[in-house]
Amino acid sequence: MSEKMNWKDLLSAKRWGYEDRSVDSYLVARSEFQRDYDRLIFSSPFRRLQNKTQVFPLPGAVFVHNRLTHSLEVASVGRSLGRM
Repeated sequence: MSEKMNWKDLLSAKRWGYEDRSVDSYLVARSEFQRDYDRLIFSSPFRRLQNKTQVFPLPGAVFVHNRLTHSLEVASVGRSLGRM
């Protein structure tokens, strides 16, 4: 098998039964930001953050998180601030 796979043929709308919708329209449905975000979330370096401990000594309580959890919390706060 020296022939290369052609992804347009493999993911064609006809093959999947969506002749009225092209594969390109699916790719356009996700913004560049969404593709970058997904690429980051599924990356190995990001996943390795789960093995790093992050300790926050606050008065009256000590919160122990891993860096993955911390990064997700910070991203959530940043997203909320960005929408203001």
